[in-house]
Amino acid sequence: MSGIEGLSVERVGDVTVLRLDDAASMNALTEDIGAGLIAALKDAERTAGAVVLTGGERAFSSGAKLSGEAGLGRPGEDLGAVLERTYNPLMLTIRDLGVPFVTAVRGAAAGIGASLAMSGDIIVAGRSAYFLEAFARIGLVPDGGASVMLTRAVGRVRAMEMMLLAEKLPAETAHEWGLVTRLVDDGDVEPVALDIAARLAAGPRLALRLIRRAAWAASESTFEETLQREAAWQSEAGRHPDFAEGVAAFRAKRPPAFGRT
Repeated sequence: MSGIEGLSVERVGDVTVLRLDDAASMNALTEDIGAGLIAALKDAERTAGAVVLTGGERAFSSGAKLSGEAGLGRPGEDLGAVLERTYNPLMLTIRDLGVPFVTAVRGAAAGIGASLAMSGDIIVAGRSAYFLEAFARIGLVPDGGASVMLTRAVGRVRAMEMMLLAEKLPAETAHEWGLVTRLVDDGDVEPVALDIAARLAAGPRLALRLIRRAAWAASESTFEETLQREAAWQSEAGRHPDFAEGVAAFRAKRPPAFGRT
């Protein structure tokens, strides 16, 4: 348990499972939940090998609560200030996380909830899932890095359609467009996500951490910068005991037993 209403934290083996857990609001986010996610992610980074973020059967998350102080800040407050205070730090925490991050999506993934869903390294979606950039319906703009993640995943034209028309994108189409990694039956979403996370948690942690960094940085870098970064990180990975173990396991034709650092 997290001690924060609407958010639960569970440990399954070497995987931390974070669950958005307020069915009445379809797992709408508040600043308290956002802060709780940041704290839970930082704790998982220290103690777990991977993280799964999931919601409920009807919704992954319907986005930020439109209820004043609890959701989008105090009455009259600049909404950008709320993003800078809570939701932007949350998205940056995910980007900089030192362990693999898997999202398990059923039902609605809307607004900032869609941004959370799309931020997974691996995104497992049930057939009931849909992604919705509903901001234009209420005179706002996408946030949580949605404009960047969407454009990089599906291209400018499709991203523009999603953001301008504010229509639901069904999971099957999201999978066809490359926005979702795995498309499964709803009942399989969490088992598949947990299985993937457990496999990642058993992997070479330094290498996986550096792979995450490389993937996030690649789209913002020149080819030359990418090559230089890869060389530096390959040197770091090559000095780690996991590399020696990986080579030894390969030669012995056995599963590697990677360390936990």
